[in-house]
Amino acid sequence: MKITNIIPYPTWVGTRNQLIVKVETDEGIYGWGESGLSGREKAVVGALEHFREFLIGRDPMAIGALWQEMYRSQYFEGGRVLTAAMSALDLAFHDIKGKALGVPVYELLGGKQRDHIPTFATVRGPCGPQMIDQAKELMELGWNAIRLFPHGHENPQIFEPRASIAETAKWCVKTREALGDEVVLGIDYHHRLSVAEAASYCQKMPSGTLDFLEEPIRDETPEAYEALRRMTDIPFAIGEEFASKWQFLPYIERDIHQFNRIDICNVGGLTESMKVAGWSEAHYVDVMPHNPLGPICTAATLHFSAAVPNFSWLETRASPGELYNGFGDGSIFPVQPQLRGAVYDVPTAPGLGVEVDEEAVKRQTFKFWEAPHLRRNDGSVTNW
Repeated sequence: MKITNIIPYPTWVGTRNQLIVKVETDEGIYGWGESGLSGREKAVVGALEHFREFLIGRDPMAIGALWQEMYRSQYFEGGRVLTAAMSALDLAFHDIKGKALGVPVYELLGGKQRDHIPTFATVRGPCGPQMIDQAKELMELGWNAIRLFPHGHENPQIFEPRASIAETAKWCVKTREALGDEVVLGIDYHHRLSVAEAASYCQKMPSGTLDFLEEPIRDETPEAYEALRRMTDIPFAIGEEFASKWQFLPYIERDIHQFNRIDICNVGGLTESMKVAGWSEAHYVDVMPHNPLGPICTAATLHFSAAVPNFSWLETRASPGELYNGFGDGSIFPVQPQLRGAVYDVPTAPGLGVEVDEEAVKRQTFKFWEAPHLRRNDGSVTNW
């Protein structure tokens, strides 16, 4: 079997673009992948065009060797743009190999270790009674792991950290009191705080209020997270921005965090994700995959989640708290994973188990989209 074409589709899906990639072969078997570098899809398309030049004519079944060649074939190896492109191709290669062998992708990863994949759902409502009401609704629907967002996150222009943390801490405490101790409760600060701000936030709440704190600060400097680790006992959930196993290395080896928010569409696909999962298992770090994209990412992450022992929850963007569909309306993906209550069943079809209406994809158009460029009240730029 030989690769005959690689086709990127940067496609507008109503709220932003999504980059899906088709890999075709001379035997009529094709695979689908997805890139996770939202907002910079054109850069990933450029990387895919470079990879295409030497991948045409190669055997897509040689997944590990192709991964190494893609990574090592340039002097300036690595980086989020290149690994986002590699991720999409790696998923497509797994899809092809599963279809060629007639097995689900999890069989290529050692076989499944669970039959269904529990998820965590997100409350999008602002801090206040509405947030508590949405969380209670999710619990009634079967979710026992729920993620909150902080005060001020809904403003597309201004985010003032110190104004956020006091109000957020107050309502996190109220939410815990309202929901009880059984539910797993976390919050995503989207790396918008400094070490001092994050420490102040954690110290405003009784121990046990939160079960995980996601991305409180930026992750370029592990030492900053180590400093914060010394000031709070809340488990950290980080890693969705990491683009290789090497970025995970200091966090795993230094016991900085407890949950890996690994994104298979950015880190290098299933090939790299399985290495990070094994490394994490050796250090008793659980994986809590980042899954904000479309059905291809969801399906691939389901196979990954089924095959690793140290799995906790999968992020879902299809709960009533978010109603984020992207490609999920069925017009582009006639076959895709579907939530059953608060869980996904592990796909059983050969390959990833996703079907794409390529003609519907071709009818879509790319639109430039930017994430909010947030500023503080004094006019300075801050993190989105």
